[in-house]
Amino acid sequence: MKVKKYTAPTMPDAMKQVRKELGEAAVILNSKEKNSRGLLGLFKKKSIEVIAAVDPQPIKQSPKTSLQKEKEFKRSSFAIKDSQPDKSVKTDQELLNEIRELKAELNQTEGKKNYPSPLDSIYLKLEKQGISHKLINEMMDDLLTEYYSNGKINDSSHYMKMIKNILYEKLQDATDFKLSEHIKTVYLFGPTGVGKTTTVAKLAADQAINQGKNVGLITLDTYRIAAVEQLKTYAKILGLPVEVAYNKDDFERAREKFSDQDLILVDTAGRNFKKDEYINQMKQFVNFTEEDALFCVLSLTTKEQDLKEIYSRFHDLSVNNVILTKIDETSQYGPIINLWDQYQFKIAYLTTGQDVPNDIERPTSKRLTDMIAGETR
Repeated sequence: MKVKKYTAPTMPDAMKQVRKELGEAAVILNSKEKNSRGLLGLFKKKSIEVIAAVDPQPIKQSPKTSLQKEKEFKRSSFAIKDSQPDKSVKTDQELLNEIRELKAELNQTEGKKNYPSPLDSIYLKLEKQGISHKLINEMMDDLLTEYYSNGKINDSSHYMKMIKNILYEKLQDATDFKLSEHIKTVYLFGPTGVGKTTTVAKLAADQAINQGKNVGLITLDTYRIAAVEQLKTYAKILGLPVEVAYNKDDFERAREKFSDQDLILVDTAGRNFKKDEYINQMKQFVNFTEEDALFCVLSLTTKEQDLKEIYSRFHDLSVNNVILTKIDETSQYGPIINLWDQYQFKIAYLTTGQDVPNDIERPTSKRLTDMIAGETR
């Protein structure tokens, strides 16, 4: 039995490939739409992915003479009705039918599906990590193809390597962030309690100490007196200038004062993300330009549904970069890939703890893959 995957722009194109290589006897095990990046990674293209199989050695019957046909007809007229075929050995065609029935069963069920034993253990592990059923089932299609086309390998570690390769490829796009040289001002948005002020201090230390830039700090978080004092304390320790902006005029004066700085970091107010007035106020408060970089700060201790709501709110401000905080306070990292799969943002930094400037890092595809797959803490 031969199992193979095909990718084409449309289903008719995919079927042409299947018929050309596998013939008319091929069985379609699964098909789904896929999105791929287009020119320069700016445009997405849709394609169809088809998994097909065929019996490479079908049973061939030699041409029969008229005499043979006549004898067979006579034998069939007097056949013993109680005779039963030998069912102890399954043909490749019967195995293909079993696969097809299994795929039909899987496609009809929602949530947890019934997979062969070594694949089922992988499913449960990914589910425990909080990865969505949608994404798990998409990855399991590749594992099913491998399972049935490569002798039903019973080693779950073999399939776990495949899962990590799939995640690694997905996350390469997510981790190729770079703060461009033309960026003048960096804004950090997010709800209360995600660690924006501490993250601003960590970024300031990194840019000033490690990158050798002249950095200025502006805080708009005047709703919390403690936030202003906290940033001033960090600024004093780092030897960086800081300004407090209570309104739009204050903010414009602060930006003008820091016009000679290489980089300006802005700590925005942490507010209730469910209220539209905060987002609307920020749109009126700042005239964003191409020299601005906008980051959404998300805590991994936040419930996944809230993470989605938070990002969707700030996404209205054209935020397309994310900083993930408090990764040391959870052991479930599946929501990262779930959220990224929906919004395709750049994951710029990961933060742990309160230590400035040490508890911040640039993520790599391998680092995130190990976290999401439950291979590291």
